[in-house]
Amino acid sequence: MKQYQFSDEKRETLEGMPQPFGVYQYSEKKVSALILSKGFCDLFGYTDHEKAYTDMNRKIYGFVHPDDAERITNVGLRFIAEGGIYDVVYRTKNRKASWYQVVHAIGKYVTMEDGSRLAYIWYMDEGRYAEEGENSRNTLTGSLNNALHEGSILKAIRYDYLTGLPSMTHFFELSAGIKQEIKNAGDEPVLLYFDLSGMKFFNTRYSFEEGDRLLQAFAGVLLRAFGVDHCCRAGADHFGAATIRNGLEDTLDRLLEECQQINGGNALPVHIGIYPNGVEDVPPSVAYDRAKLACDTLKKSYTSGYSFYSIRLRDEAEKRQYVLSHIDQAIREEWIQVYYQPIVRAVNGKVCDDEALARWIDPVKGFLSPADFIPYLEDAGVIYKLDLYMLEQILKKIRLQEAMGLYVVPQSLNLSREDFTACDIVEEIRKRVDDAGVSREMITIEITESTLGRDFDFMKEQVERFLQLGFPVWMDDFGSGYSSLDVLQSIKFSLIKFDMSFMQKLDEGDNGKIILTELMKMTTALGVDTVCEGVEREEQVRFLQEIGCSKLQGFYYAKPASLTELMENYQKETKLGYENPQESSYYDTIGRLNLFDLAVIASEETDGFRNFFHTLPMAVMEVQDGKVYFVRSNQSYRDFMKKSFGYDLSDREMAFPSNPFGPGSGFMRIVRQCCNSANRAFFDEQLQDGSTVHSFARKLSVNPVTHRTAVAIAVLSVTSAEEGTTYASIARALAADYYNLYYVDLETERFI
Repeated sequence: MKQYQFSDEKRETLEGMPQPFGVYQYSEKKVSALILSKGFCDLFGYTDHEKAYTDMNRKIYGFVHPDDAERITNVGLRFIAEGGIYDVVYRTKNRKASWYQVVHAIGKYVTMEDGSRLAYIWYMDEGRYAEEGENSRNTLTGSLNNALHEGSILKAIRYDYLTGLPSMTHFFELSAGIKQEIKNAGDEPVLLYFDLSGMKFFNTRYSFEEGDRLLQAFAGVLLRAFGVDHCCRAGADHFGAATIRNGLEDTLDRLLEECQQINGGNALPVHIGIYPNGVEDVPPSVAYDRAKLACDTLKKSYTSGYSFYSIRLRDEAEKRQYVLSHIDQAIREEWIQVYYQPIVRAVNGKVCDDEALARWIDPVKGFLSPADFIPYLEDAGVIYKLDLYMLEQILKKIRLQEAMGLYVVPQSLNLSREDFTACDIVEEIRKRVDDAGVSREMITIEITESTLGRDFDFMKEQVERFLQLGFPVWMDDFGSGYSSLDVLQSIKFSLIKFDMSFMQKLDEGDNGKIILTELMKMTTALGVDTVCEGVEREEQVRFLQEIGCSKLQGFYYAKPASLTELMENYQKETKLGYENPQESSYYDTIGRLNLFDLAVIASEETDGFRNFFHTLPMAVMEVQDGKVYFVRSNQSYRDFMKKSFGYDLSDREMAFPSNPFGPGSGFMRIVRQCCNSANRAFFDEQLQDGSTVHSFARKLSVNPVTHRTAVAIAVLSVTSAEEGTTYASIARALAADYYNLYYVDLETERFI
């Protein structure tokens, strides 16, 4: 509604009246002063009307005593909403003096000819307000002073000093009556919990004074939405409200929309938890706690929203309380058991690492998976208790394996971000490992990508501390977040562990395979080992072997098992056995080779091949005692061998006959040459159909235990017999008469 306009003659008459009164209109969510009489200016100490209008339109209760502001604001809001009589006694500062005067204001609404509702308020001077102990002029003034002073004390107890809203305790008292009124009216009561998300950061960035203004503005939103004594400030940036269930979503949507505009638009997201009384009729204090539980489900969201309490949330709260109250007992009595999932070397199928996983076997609750207790321990900041206990159990396992004469492989320990906050976890681990007499390289630290994202500089420093002390550090769940590549640029990890989501998406078209292949190529170029989680099928194993994944983990090999089950399996000589640690470096070398990338077998002298080939037939073989064993090969190479020589390389390892004559003889001669003298060689071989195979071989490494030599082979091209004379055939003809051939670049004078 437009602001009502008095005629000039009537305005002049009203403004000139000696009686103290004012005429106000509420429109567009704002109270405007339309008329202020001469008596009003005299009473409140104004020398001119313009200043009076400016003050009253800027903040109508700007000079009111702080202890009275909330009370008369509530009366004003009720008067605006319900009409009736405005009747209030309060203290306000006189503009000509430093003291407060007591004013009695009485008003009512008058409907004008155009339908506008105007509030006429008359003011009476009840004398100067005397602080406690001061003498009053008369009995009436003394009584008013005493009542106001007592009201100030009562207000300090029952109302929040900053916002004027009821305190949480007083609100709970009021809510009991509000709830009963709502039920009597046939509706369902609900209790709301409000949280201004990010208040700590807001205060740091904009100042606490600006934060206080935001809290006051938000309190005004709650007052307008729910009414006087139906909301409270519970403390800090938390508020509460009691209202009806009917139409609640619309009310909250309007409230959230209004919250975006408060404080000049400099606001924060608002999270709201809702407890409907229909779930269970509980006291207001319990309903408030349950609404907070619902609100907590939104804490990871950076936008405003609301969430309803449910039985599921109640069960989770009970589970959380049980976990936190029993964690010390669970550790002390070893209800928490360590299960180990093997990590298998892709190239030899042997266990090269074990990952330690926590399982809570509770005498009351039964089996609890990590998801049933780890999040609660992290939120409460006590996850370090569990992780240090896990370390102690790992150290016991290593000593047991040593005593049994088994090969000992590194054991990986998962750490949480909260470990680094609760204590100096790096030093705690170092001390325990050294005291146990275990080599630090046997304890691998796994840290998730998401953990690194929070306070990155601090976490980078902690990772580097581990590495400098000799502990391997793996990045876990690589690819599950959004900062993976940035992290790899900044931190040199010992190994990258690919999230199991890559395996789950591997069959969703070619994109999954392409992305994983390129990521594997990148990590190989960085000189970092890799593990893929979630391996469950043989075709996944073969694909990962082809693209150079160093290690594999998943149900295809073994599910997590207790230490007792592991020892029983190894004594029964099951298909999985521990890798000989002396061979680990050798298998690292041949295992990470990417069979889709020629560059990994090329060297400085052969860099030119990178510009000509993308995916070639490639394989890794081991040579010993005149025999060749193909241990790894890509599908292109397997197809080539099947078509050209009739050999089936579907088995991961097979012998290849070393016939000195006939098909394959030239190939074997070059392979032996690589093993015995040169590190790399080019060679051609004539096939039975007259075509020529152009290949490249490079020596990779020698197994220090078995003394087998690993050689990488790539088929560069195949030339058909119809193509006639080639440079390769000329080179072969010359090779019959010369021991050495040199190619000379006349411009650079370099030769090969």
